Amino acid sequence: MLKLNRIVDYGILVMTEIARRNACVSTTELAATYGVSSTIVAKVLKKLARAGLVTSERGSRGGYRLARAASVISAADIIQAIDGPLTVTACSVEAENCDQYAKCSVRDPLWRIRERIISALDTCSLQEISSEVPE
Repeated sequence: MLKLNRIVDYGILVMTEIARRNACVSTTELAATYGVSSTIVAKVLKKLARAGLVTSERGSRGGYRLARAASVISAADIIQAIDGPLTVTACSVEAENCDQYAKCSVRDPLWRIRERIISALDTCSLQEISSEVPE
């Protein structure tokens, strides 16, 4: 089963909230919105900032805002910022992670599945995700 982990879920929630507000949002506000600890939200925001998806602003009205338009940030960008490269198998990123690499008969079909998943996630923008959130 393919499943996003909890930290990735929080990353999508945080990015969606920042996009919906279209403003600078503090870690505390984001944590309170979803009932998540500020520590976890800060960890998520740090990864998102490192990936260039959000920028931070200091000061009494500081917080985080999107680094670029929600229409050009994809679900794949968010997931990879938090969790690293998308993989389906151990050899999707590094062949040396698999003892069966040389004799594997399903490697190439699984890689094609991986590429289709990434393609689908690339076509889903943060703008699309944030516009579908119920009020």
